[in-house]
Amino acid sequence: MLVHDTVGTGRSQAETDQIRVSLQARHEELTAEYEQAVQQSQVLRLVEVGDTAGDDQADSGTKTAERDTAQSLLRTILDRRAQYEHALARLADGTYGFCEGCTAPIPVERLEIFPSATTCVTCKQTRERRAS
Repeated sequence: MLVHDTVGTGRSQAETDQIRVSLQARHEELTAEYEQAVQQSQVLRLVEVGDTAGDDQADSGTKTAERDTAQSLLRTILDRRAQYEHALARLADGTYGFCEGCTAPIPVERLEIFPSATTCVTCKQTRERRAS
């Protein structure tokens, strides 16, 4: 099934399978985390709707800040989950572990710390310098 993948990357089938299991497990954790955050956000909204009587500006501001924080958390989790989906797709097509910028292998140490990394450190730093 992934013979082309393992030949092109120099990884054994066992290594590829281990990476896949690890990426899928983290993706599932993020999915569960997202579902929990959605539930908490819904509870927060229900409390807000039922508890607005007597609110002053500070109360309204606090509720708005809490709502914004909850939405930010949801976006962050979705972004991280998308990174793992991308990593799984790259693993399937044989490009996982290679920099999307320069195509050089991404150091194993970087992938161990950040399994969904798509760039080597040099290309990442270059992107960050351009963005700032």
